[in-house]
Amino acid sequence: MVYSLAASTLTIAAPLGCDTSSAEGAEPARRPSHVLVSGTDEEMLVLEVTAANKVVVRLPRVEVGQGVTTAVAMMIAEELDARLADVEIPLAEARTKGNQFTGGSSSVRSLYGPARQLAATARARLVTAAARRWNVPAWKLRTRDTRVIAPDGRTATFGSLTASAARIRRPAVSAKPKPSRAHRVIGRPTTRIDARDIVTGKAQYTGDLTVAGAMPAVVARPPTLGGKVVSVDDREARAMPGVHAVVKVAGGVAVVAESFHYAFKARDALRITWAPGPLAALSDAAIRSRLRAAVPRLGTPPRGSAQIQGEFEFAFVSHAPMEVLTAVADVRANRAEIWFSSQTPMDARESIAAAVGLPASKVRVHVVRGGGSFGRRLNHDAAIEAALISKAARRPVKLMWSRADDIRHGRMRPAGHHRIRASHAQGRVVAFTHAMASVSEQYESGGPSAQGGRVTTAVARAAGPLPSDSGLYNFGRLSGDSGSVELAMPLGAWRSVDSGTMRTAEEIIVDEVARSLGKDPVAFRRTTLRNKAVRAVLDKVAAAGHWGRTLPAGHAQGVAVHEEYDSCVACLAEIDVTDPKNPRVTKVVMAADVGTAVNPRGLEAQLMGTAIDGISTVLQAGLHIDRGAVRESSYADFRYARQRHAPLRFEAHIMPSRREPGGAGELGVPAAAGAVANAYARATGSKPRRFPLNF
Repeated sequence: MVYSLAASTLTIAAPLGCDTSSAEGAEPARRPSHVLVSGTDEEMLVLEVTAANKVVVRLPRVEVGQGVTTAVAMMIAEELDARLADVEIPLAEARTKGNQFTGGSSSVRSLYGPARQLAATARARLVTAAARRWNVPAWKLRTRDTRVIAPDGRTATFGSLTASAARIRRPAVSAKPKPSRAHRVIGRPTTRIDARDIVTGKAQYTGDLTVAGAMPAVVARPPTLGGKVVSVDDREARAMPGVHAVVKVAGGVAVVAESFHYAFKARDALRITWAPGPLAALSDAAIRSRLRAAVPRLGTPPRGSAQIQGEFEFAFVSHAPMEVLTAVADVRANRAEIWFSSQTPMDARESIAAAVGLPASKVRVHVVRGGGSFGRRLNHDAAIEAALISKAARRPVKLMWSRADDIRHGRMRPAGHHRIRASHAQGRVVAFTHAMASVSEQYESGGPSAQGGRVTTAVARAAGPLPSDSGLYNFGRLSGDSGSVELAMPLGAWRSVDSGTMRTAEEIIVDEVARSLGKDPVAFRRTTLRNKAVRAVLDKVAAAGHWGRTLPAGHAQGVAVHEEYDSCVACLAEIDVTDPKNPRVTKVVMAADVGTAVNPRGLEAQLMGTAIDGISTVLQAGLHIDRGAVRESSYADFRYARQRHAPLRFEAHIMPSRREPGGAGELGVPAAAGAVANAYARATGSKPRRFPLNF
């Protein structure tokens, strides 16, 4: 029995069968269903109750470690009164319509209503079916542990009721979701439903899949960004054991072989002459200079006010997910099938179809779980490349980007320059202005100039939540503008997108304003914050983190707040800078108000991850550009925080709430980064302006 819900409209459709995937290790194919009940809502959720008493919901999102499958399973279990162990959440393959976007901290927010309504409708039909079977009033029946229970103790599994429940048009009991006060699953800290599979190796990622005939493939890439092949001598590579094909692609030269070992050895044997990319004359200093020049002027401050000003530089940052980009592609003359982890599978299907010259209807995209993303899997460059290699080699391939491939040629957070001025008079801020410029993410549509980029200062579009958009503080007149520098670089949305840099810079200035006015940073924020929910999370971290306690020399606390996605967060960080070359964050306390926290344990994990992001990007992790090439190539030199850099103590406090969920996946990054930067400033007596600090 399968239910798909659109508001309260349900219609009966024909029996459905679904072809099984040809990839061993992929998510299990849909079990044959008795009846399909379909609707037209954007999520197009489908709920199946099998004869084996398993509840299956194919999720139109991707699981990349954020725990969305667990959160949705909890929503379904809550409304069905099913055991969580009986709920399975495989990933839906790319569809032709609906919403399959995973990003913007939107998944739980967008699925909370539809998933609960879906399950509540299913429960009402199952109860009605049991009532008819036993000739008992439906209102006398109850549900528990994936069963319907009669007053006399009789029970029926949901699976045993599927056929009759599917024929019910009007349930005899309410199909409304439970009120929040009745929740027993939602809001309870819960271990991930896939935790055991992950730690035992049972969980399948793209690299684990076996597709008939698919051979490993790797690509030799240019030393500079955007470099092109001039000539290639592949004779030695083709003669090596296990090599099946060598083909040119837009990004370089691909080798297809019987194993990745053979493929990498043959790749290294290629003799390629490269033309330098369009940025070959450009390095960090020149990019920073262009960004500084592209920041719009701040204008004239209010008459009679004093100024607190700062200019901030943020480096490029790689996503560097733990699982490297991998895609399996089988492209034939009249069809194509692709397996990979994608946050945008519908867009990917269209792009792949265009690249290989097939109608989108002939391209099938299987969505596979991913080992981290942080925005990287919004783009599908590896899948397109795999499809093109498969087409050229005339065989299925499994393409893997190495760590160096992705760091040196993959997407990255744009570098940016921020100029902020706070004007204060008579003990309060009367105007706040924030102008910024970043490397443009739009180069692909317009293309770079022959000089490897051009500076623009158009201010028609704010690049992020400028003060005039957010209004977090009562800071009088708010204004903001943005400019851009267009460069031929592979850029992409990085966790928290623009807020990760903008709010960090703003929170540093807030601390400096408080210091200038002779006020405590927490007390100053309390008196100027507009939102009482933000004030509450600030109060929580100040109390839990013992703000203002006496610390040894070289140690200090820092604090910052952020509000976005209908949620808010505060962070308190303590830092030890007694070794100036190796500052260490020793403690992080975070508090978040995200409305209903479906899984508080999952939210705590999200906040912990954002704390590591803040520590990394403020203290040590970034990318250098040297004559058009990315200098870093692995975790050895792209210095993301390791366990030895993690805080010795971490606390996450989830504020109680019964309102609907807000977003949480990216929420903590700006507050964590701001708190670490402010702690460093207080510990050293400095004014940090370039991030990461070791650049």
